[in-house]
Amino acid sequence: MGAVAAAPDVPPSNPVPDPILRRVAMRILDRSVYVGPSLYAHFPVIRLELDLGELEAWPTAKLGDGFVDALLEALPGLTEHGCSYREPGGFVRRLREGEGTWLGHVLEHVAIELQNIAGEDVTFGKTRSTERAGVYTVVYEYSEREEGIAAGELALRLLASLLPVSLQPKGSVPEDWQWPEARDAFIRFAQRRALGPSTSALVRAAEERGIPWLRLNDLSLVQLGHGRYQQRLQATVTGRTSHIAVELASDKEETNKILGSLGLPVPRQELVQSEDAAIRAARRLGHPVVTKPYNGNHGRGISIRLMNDDEVRAGFAAAREHSRSVIVESYLEGEDHRLLVVNGQLIAATKRTPGHVVGDGTSTVADLIEQVNQDPRRGVGHEKVLTRLNLDREAALMLERAGHAADSVPEPDEIVYLRSTANLSTGGTATDVTDIIHPDNRDMAERAVLAIGLDVGGVDFLSPNIAESWRKVGGGICEVNAAPGFRMHVSPSEGTSRDAAGPVIDMLFPPGSPVRVPIAAITGTNGKTTTARMLAHITKMAGFTPGLTTTDGVYIDGRRTVEGDMTGPVSARMVLADPHIDIAVLETARGGLLRAGMGVRNVNVGAVLNIQSDHLGMKGIDTLDQLAEVKRIVAEVAEDCAVLNADDPNVLRMSGYTDAKVICYVTMNPSHALVREHVRAGGRACALEAGVNGSMITLYDKNSHIPLLWTHLIPATLEGRALHNVQNAMFAAACAFSLGIKLEAIRQGLRTFDTTFFQAPGRMNVYDEHPFKVLFDYGHNAAAVAAMADLAQRLEVAGRRIVVLAGPGDRRDEDLVAIAEAVAGRFDHYICRRDDALRGRDGDEVPRIMARALVAAGVPKAAVEQIPDEQEAIDAALRMARTGDLLLVFADALVRSWKQIIKFRPEGMPVKAAPAAVLAAAPATAAAFDEASFAALGGIVRDERGITVSREMDD
Repeated sequence: MGAVAAAPDVPPSNPVPDPILRRVAMRILDRSVYVGPSLYAHFPVIRLELDLGELEAWPTAKLGDGFVDALLEALPGLTEHGCSYREPGGFVRRLREGEGTWLGHVLEHVAIELQNIAGEDVTFGKTRSTERAGVYTVVYEYSEREEGIAAGELALRLLASLLPVSLQPKGSVPEDWQWPEARDAFIRFAQRRALGPSTSALVRAAEERGIPWLRLNDLSLVQLGHGRYQQRLQATVTGRTSHIAVELASDKEETNKILGSLGLPVPRQELVQSEDAAIRAARRLGHPVVTKPYNGNHGRGISIRLMNDDEVRAGFAAAREHSRSVIVESYLEGEDHRLLVVNGQLIAATKRTPGHVVGDGTSTVADLIEQVNQDPRRGVGHEKVLTRLNLDREAALMLERAGHAADSVPEPDEIVYLRSTANLSTGGTATDVTDIIHPDNRDMAERAVLAIGLDVGGVDFLSPNIAESWRKVGGGICEVNAAPGFRMHVSPSEGTSRDAAGPVIDMLFPPGSPVRVPIAAITGTNGKTTTARMLAHITKMAGFTPGLTTTDGVYIDGRRTVEGDMTGPVSARMVLADPHIDIAVLETARGGLLRAGMGVRNVNVGAVLNIQSDHLGMKGIDTLDQLAEVKRIVAEVAEDCAVLNADDPNVLRMSGYTDAKVICYVTMNPSHALVREHVRAGGRACALEAGVNGSMITLYDKNSHIPLLWTHLIPATLEGRALHNVQNAMFAAACAFSLGIKLEAIRQGLRTFDTTFFQAPGRMNVYDEHPFKVLFDYGHNAAAVAAMADLAQRLEVAGRRIVVLAGPGDRRDEDLVAIAEAVAGRFDHYICRRDDALRGRDGDEVPRIMARALVAAGVPKAAVEQIPDEQEAIDAALRMARTGDLLLVFADALVRSWKQIIKFRPEGMPVKAAPAAVLAAAPATAAAFDEASFAALGGIVRDERGITVSREMDD
């Protein structure tokens, strides 16, 4: 099919303002690629924000049957799309009936179908209008990222090319653009990036066995399983494949010698480096002979049945293109077979026939090739079961040797070969013969692969009749191949499909073997970092090697390996790919969920701590209900247990959206009516109960009442006064319990987790080495600030209470006001500052807004001070503080600010400074103070009184 014709132009009675159309019609405004569970689906999807411009006024019915017919001619597979009718032909009905459908919806289906013709099995899509006229949210499933993006772009161009000329957006379709060429180029592009047929078969087999997988590069390197249980493979080479065996298999001469020494049937051969030597070797061996590269593969450069010196010269030249050394070997009569051996057992046997055409007495060879390529099973590359035949140089050579040319007309039933080798990738066909292979031939293949040392190997065997023993009818082994392809066995042209991949997966993961690590995902507005750190600490106390993702980095077994905000899908996959870990704790933030989704399809335990006002007005999330929908994803993908805050109505409602086997409610109200009913029904819960000795964290499960730990015994709660950390500890305990961790390990973990800067930087850190106490926190929304202000009120303070206050510049004005109101009236002096990153604000706009809000809330003007710079604000507060005072510092640059606090020396007041060794090691910049520099000091350092000086960590 040539270029697809555009629909007829719009009639004169419907004038179109061309200048406007050519400027604004149909363009992608924004694109998001979700790698995992998101607001739109629990699998990978792409979201486009598509502006139709003036084409909003042109649904498909108005564009007419010409547009629809041209679209279906370009992509016939669209006739199978069910759309909302959920039956084949449903989408075509939507195109034609009534007013039709809009082009955003059409683009969704076209992007899906483009991936289908490239060999991907994707079906999901949905398109919704937005509040902006003519702007649509288009969501469609993808299998491979770059292919999915390209499908959307090509869909846009195809639709533009089919529009009447006066409706086509200017520059949207190049003059020389042709749909058939663009389609085939897309298929080739997709196949270069898609997993190959063999790797895809292995991945499918892993999925059938519940084994998770990660793609590690743009080729075929795949990780099966998580953490320390992982196995890797690249195509059909596994992590257990011997390097020596691969080298032997690549050395065809050495392979021939080894097999021959074991009495296995092999042809005689010689290794040559020159054309003359090849001719002499062929004469010694006796014609016909075969020439092939010394270390080739996929049948490249092989020439067979060479009858004279000239043919040997040509064969030598063909092999020399792929290898400096060439093998000349005696030609074996017989049909070509590939025998697949996995873990010492023959799994499949396939007869391979080179690409060919069969004459009909009237058609030319070129016509016959075109007829064969009409077979729907044939496609470009590995797109389909079979590959299209090509009339190229090698085909021309084969035709010449047979006395034919492209315009020759073969006799009826005459077989005309276009290739000398039977590889499927060059148009060959495959017939399964597993059920008829003779036992001697089966044994021969298994011995050959074992002799080379491969765990997965393919034996190329020539035999007149595979059903008879090689000892009787002859035949021989041409090669033993490492990384044998599976396509011919999984999708033969004729015969039974064989499960070639399953035995490989069973070899790597024998039944009962662990394949995945327990995963806990934690989200919420506040407390998720501390809770994640607590849970990781508990798992370490229980003997696990945890992988942890947090807002300040990735930690493997307590050691930070990557710095930065690592709460998105990239860090999740980073942890699961680490071969050391056997449990994963994933702090999961709003930003990552909105930007790219979750990094894992499912988790064992998903916890949602709270939904509070923060980041509203950003990325389309304007209300608490919308924010709850984003955070709810973590509960939706929980398999074993969803841990939910029963005291937060927005979180409590999530119980109706999770398919987890168990719901564990967390409440600080032991009289919570719903939780009481849940517990009475045998449900799981974690509650805070009052007792003679204080408050007790208590677990309930299957009608069991399990007192866990007094809150005052948890250092992170400051003897139970820090109620927000009491709640964080409850969530950590509930998650640990739901992961199957023993009670004593949970108790030990909570007893030994403190809020030093080392263990929880910027999370309620306390510094007591000045004559006054300093509380240090990263709180940056009203709820977090209020929790710390409440703690400041609970602590006994002999002097004044001073606060250094700020808010992120990208928050709404009302959010900054709410932060100020959360501390108003609770302190004696207020210093308002800004962060280093202004995030769109003027230099002193944030402190100005907060100062005004404090005064409006009744704070005396004299008690409110504006010092925009963070360092100057903290320095002023430190110099203001006196013996017995409490200073609460909300910081943004955590490492720099913490150093500023511990290095400060009050004028005229003796103070026990941090150890000289720590101060001497502290660098000029926070980024230079890394794990290695502190490790040189022995980790945690204590001064002469045994006071811990926390290890500092980069923000």
